[in-house]
This record gives sequence, structure tokens and C-alpha cells, in this order.
Amino acid sequence: MTVVCAAVIGAHNNPLYLQTFPSGTDEEQLKFHYIVHCSLDAIEEKVAMPKRAPNEVNDAYLGLLFPTEDCSVYGYMGSTRVKIVLVLDKSDTKDQELRKAFQQMHVAYANAIANPFHTAGQPIASRSFDNRVRQIVGALPA
Repeated sequence: MTVVCAAVIGAHNNPLYLQTFPSGTDEEQLKFHYIVHCSLDAIEEKVAMPKRAPNEVNDAYLGLLFPTEDCSVYGYMGSTRVKIVLVLDKSDTKDQELRKAFQQMHVAYANAIANPFHTAGQPIASRSFDNRVRQIVGALPA
């Protein structure tokens, strides 16, 4: 399970952060930007689906959004409608490990926007956020 792209998308579907792993060419950046943009429809569809059981809790982890030819796209949406998207290669994935990675990225995002120098709704330019995302992605088993 190798993460090839991580993205944070704002509540108004504006990209706040997008990084490819390892840092790729402009063409790869554009490809993953397109994939992440396409995932927004899948996220909205999953969120709009009614709960199956009356006692079922809405989970921030959305799971697999859709597969592509060479990768799988997973999503997470917090209570503020900020979305985190991870694009993984087609290797074996473990939901529990992905769920933990999404939660860690959500905490890193919350810390980044708590910075008084960050302007809400603007792309995240924090080097510490980028380093933390790289650390989370690097800790996932290959």
C-alpha cells in the first residue's frame, strides 16, 4: 500500500493542499489534481446516501471512493466538510491503517489551520504540515 498522492480539499471544494509521492512532474501533479477533483463527486454521493440502520453512526472515514486503472482513491470528510483524499497504488490496502492515517492527517490539518498566520480557506503553505503529511504517508506499510 503506497500513497502516491495526498490532498486536502476545503468545504467549498477548493484545493488546500496537494502533494504527490515522490514529488512528481507537472504532468503527474495535473493527473492527480484531476483524480482528486473527480473524487469530490464520489464523496458527495457517499455522504448523501442514507444510513442503512437506525443506530448506524456517520463515520468520517468514507473508504474506497473509486478505483482507476492504476490506483485506488480513498476519502475522509470531517464535520466542517473539509475533505482529505489519499490516492494509493493498486497494492493490498488495510482499512484500519488507512483510517488511522486519515485521523492523523485530520489532526495535522487542524493544527495547521490553528496557526494565527494561516488565512482560512487559503492553501496550506506550512512546512510543518507538509513534513507531518510526509511522515504519516511514510509510516504506512508498503
